[in-house]
Amino acid sequence: MSDAAALAATHAAAFVDERGWSTAEMAALLAASGTILTGDATSFVLGRVTLDEAEILTLATHPDHRRQGRAGIALDAFHAAAAAAGAQTAFLEVAEDNAAARALYAARGYTQAGRRQSYYPRADAPPAAALILTRALR
Repeated sequence: MSDAAALAATHAAAFVDERGWSTAEMAALLAASGTILTGDATSFVLGRVTLDEAEILTLATHPDHRRQGRAGIALDAFHAAAAAAGAQTAFLEVAEDNAAARALYAARGYTQAGRRQSYYPRADAPPAAALILTRALR
């Protein structure tokens, strides 16, 4: 699965309160060295491995496919692929007000390592803080 347009459409549908990533942005990320993409066009994790760290750039699930376990499957596959590529740890940023994502990450062993105040803009609310989460892969 590497259809940048399908990924961009899912990303836009998943993050309606934020600017979705364009097809060109998705294509550039997919072409970059160290990129790992897991899942499918309905739910995916896109990240990269640099040396011994894996960064999850985004995890997106189309609203029509939520609550089916797809994000967890894609996240588990990302962890395995990142570990196989030599990563020892994984990290990501998640909006503090995204309870569903925070629950998924907590269930997969992520813990908070930091917090960025007013990081995610919101159309009709104050910006949300970003939580920096991390977990060991090995």
